[in-house]
Amino acid sequence: MRFPSRLTLLGLAVALSFTAGCNTDGITGPNPQIPVPASTAQLRPGDSLTIALQGVPDPSTNSVQIDDQGLISLPYIGTLSAAGISTAELSQRIRETYVAKKIYTVVDVSVSVTERYVYVGGEVQRPGRIVWTPDLTVTKAIQSAGGFTLYAKETAVSLVRDKDAYSINVKLAQKDPTQDPHLMPSDSLQVSRSPF
Repeated sequence: MRFPSRLTLLGLAVALSFTAGCNTDGITGPNPQIPVPASTAQLRPGDSLTIALQGVPDPSTNSVQIDDQGLISLPYIGTLSAAGISTAELSQRIRETYVAKKIYTVVDVSVSVTERYVYVGGEVQRPGRIVWTPDLTVTKAIQSAGGFTLYAKETAVSLVRDKDAYSINVKLAQKDPTQDPHLMPSDSLQVSRSPF
């Protein structure tokens, strides 16, 4: 009786593990339900704003971005909290701060959002930020980033929203649009590298 050589057994083990990995398409169940903020009208970290000051001796227009702590910085008054409120509430807060600090007695303030972003990183062709639109989904964001690289793990893309992470199976989302979560401003997608 002849026994197979070690090389033959090793080759058989490698072939079996490779075919076992190839037989699955990675679809194991539905993608998680991700909580959606009550309103996109609320300002969020990463939002780019234009703030116009009118009715004062030195009218100005300031372009600012809300930082990771939810703050903006303006001339003469320094930093203000901006995240979690609407543009109208921020306008009122800025107006009240200028008057309270006796910099202006009367000032007209208008705040508008110029651009909002989502961030895509990891195993995509062009990692970076993408301009957010209300119809942006996980698959559309990855397509906007040039698609996956050859080594991307498409079945476990990490979506981070409000400091919580969710694993999204993009292969499932491509087959079933109801499993393709809509993104919100400041969401972040991270595509990890597949071990194979």
